[in-house]
Amino acid sequence: MKRYTLEQTKNELIGLTGTLERDQYEFELKLEIIGDMIQMARKERNLTQEQLGQLIGVKKAQISRLENNTGNVTIETILKVFNALEAKVNFNIKMLNQRVNIA
Repeated sequence: MKRYTLEQTKNELIGLTGTLERDQYEFELKLEIIGDMIQMARKERNLTQEQLGQLIGVKKAQISRLENNTGNVTIETILKVFNALEAKVNFNIKMLNQRVNIA
C-alpha cells in the first residue's frame, strides 16, 4: 500500500499551491481556524454568543456565522471580537519573499 504525505494528498485532491482552487481552500481553512479560535476564547471567558455580540454591538447570529465560517466577515469585526475577548491579534503578511509582521 502506497503512502502519501498531506502535501501530496492536497496537491492531488485540491490542486497545486498557487492554483485558484488551492488558494481558495487555504483561505477558507484560515477563516475556519479564526472561527475556532474565537469560539475557544469566548468559551474560556464564559461568554455566550449573545453576550459577546452585545459587547461589540452585533447580534448573536453574526457571532455564530463568524464562529462557523458561514458568512462574510470584515477584519474590523474580527478585531472587535478579539478585543472584547481580551485576546492579542498578530497578522503576518508575506509579500514576494519578504515577511512583514504587524503586531
